[in-house]
Amino acid sequence: MRGLLARRMKFHLLGAFLVSLGSAALYKFAVAEPRKRAYAEFYKYYDPVKDFEAMKAAGVLESAPPK
Repeated sequence: MRGLLARRMKFHLLGAFLVSLGSAALYKFAVAEPRKRAYAEFYKYYDPVKDFEAMKAAGVLESAPPK
């Protein structure tokens, strides 16, 4: 029974490290990268002036009343 805790600790420490590394990689490639691509695609064609004019015409902005 000597060294049982040390052996088990090494095994569990290695396992925890591998699981955390796998989780981080899974999050990066399953969530973060698609989100970055979606934002880049949105802002590629986004026209803030056109959006402002649409909000102004709809009466959403108090500081810029509709015409």
